[in-house]
Amino acid sequence: QVQLVESGGGLVQAGGSLRLSCAASGSIFPLHTMGWYRQAPGKQRELVADITSGGRTNYADSVKGRFTITRANAKDTVYLQMNSLKPEDTAVYYCRADDVVGRTYWGQGTQVTVSS
Repeated sequence: QVQLVESGGGLVQAGGSLRLSCAASGSIFPLHTMGWYRQAPGKQRELVADITSGGRTNYADSVKGRFTITRANAKDTVYLQMNSLKPEDTAVYYCRADDVVGRTYWGQGTQVTVSS
C-alpha cells in the first residue's frame, strides 16, 4: 500500500512563501511522475506542477516563475517551493504519484491559505 504524506501547508500573507513536501512509501514499483495538484472551493482539481524521475518538469501557466518543483529520487520525496503567493493560490494542495505500471496514488491534501 503506497502512502503519500504531505506537509508544509499553512496560512501566509500575499507575497510570502511556503514549501510543501510529500514523501512516498510502500511502493513496489518505481514512481515515474510525482506532482502537486490543487483544488479551490467550488472548482475542479487542477495540475500545479509535476516532475518525472528523470527531472523533466511541467508547470501550470498560473504558477510559472513563482513555484519550483524538485524531487529527491532516493527518498521518493517531492517538494514544491511557492514564492510570491497570491490569494488565488488558496486551495487544498494534493500530492500525486504515478508508478511505472500505471497506478496513481494521492495524498490526503494540505491546506494553503493566502491572505490579502
